[in-house]
Amino acid sequence: MSSVLIDLAYIVAAVLFIFGLKMLGSSRTARNGNRLSSLGMLVAVAATLLRQDIVTFEWILVGGLLGAAIGAIAAYRVKMTSMPEMVALFNGFGGLASLLVGWAEWHRNPTPEAVLFTLVATFLAVIIGGITFTGSMVAFGKLSERISGKPMLFEGQKLVNGLLLGLVVLLIVAGVMNPSIAYGLILVAILIALVLGVLAVIPIGGADMPVVISLLNSYSGLAACAAGFVITNKVLIVAGALVGASGIILTQIMCKAMNRSLANVLFSGFGAAPSKQAAGAAVQGEAKPVSADDAYYILEAARSVVIVPGYGMAVAQAQHAVRELGELLEANGCEVK
Repeated sequence: MSSVLIDLAYIVAAVLFIFGLKMLGSSRTARNGNRLSSLGMLVAVAATLLRQDIVTFEWILVGGLLGAAIGAIAAYRVKMTSMPEMVALFNGFGGLASLLVGWAEWHRNPTPEAVLFTLVATFLAVIIGGITFTGSMVAFGKLSERISGKPMLFEGQKLVNGLLLGLVVLLIVAGVMNPSIAYGLILVAILIALVLGVLAVIPIGGADMPVVISLLNSYSGLAACAAGFVITNKVLIVAGALVGASGIILTQIMCKAMNRSLANVLFSGFGAAPSKQAAGAAVQGEAKPVSADDAYYILEAARSVVIVPGYGMAVAQAQHAVRELGELLEANGCEVK
């Protein structure tokens, strides 16, 4: 297949991604938007497989069938209440894929005469991908309660994170100054990134994991974008940039709804500090659980109800109960916004 036709297919795929992402902004069109984006990915994959530099399909076929089987089984078995954990896994595997692409490309052709931009893109792909992978695995463990959802802190934690981040920057500079040793530096950067991903997420409480997952989703997109520059794949660059930008925007929206800043998300380990109430006297009274049916009986006579999701609903993971309440009210003729 000629490069012109492949580029044309990439343009079609990019347009489908953009329109699909736009449709995801509304609950009415989200399902069709997901299908449109899936179609775009199918076009992109098919066009990539028709490139002339791909000479064998055996391992590609094995990997595709294995991934499709695992994905189908996981999607069929996962509960809707466990969807955040599923998204965390997707983010993690996306970051790992970008890491492996960056490492494999440099391992295949570790030329000291590499273009400076490609070398920097390789470092970014493996570093961001490594942070995304281990950070997402910790987020998955906290959401699924495989590990404690409480913040895990130790003395000098922020200093350690800062030193590791500074060391990563020094590795990039050293690799750029001396490309002949870049391969070894890339391996060291991968190890540091994997550790940094864990240390960046463990100080954050389980109730704040949805924001973390949104941020890690953005990181996975940035890692994919960097990997696209490494292998000069235009559609991967576009798709990664779209995911990275939309993830950052979603993170800002969630932080605003929770009265937190993005800087607080990135640097301060939010969720770790005990509240004034927790530090003082014990909470008085008894919590009384309320089901969707109970809430419906209270609001049965209402003609118009506005539901404002916020931090409390995220902590209680009550989004499905709230949706059920909304459906009950709408069935009774109430206008729900």
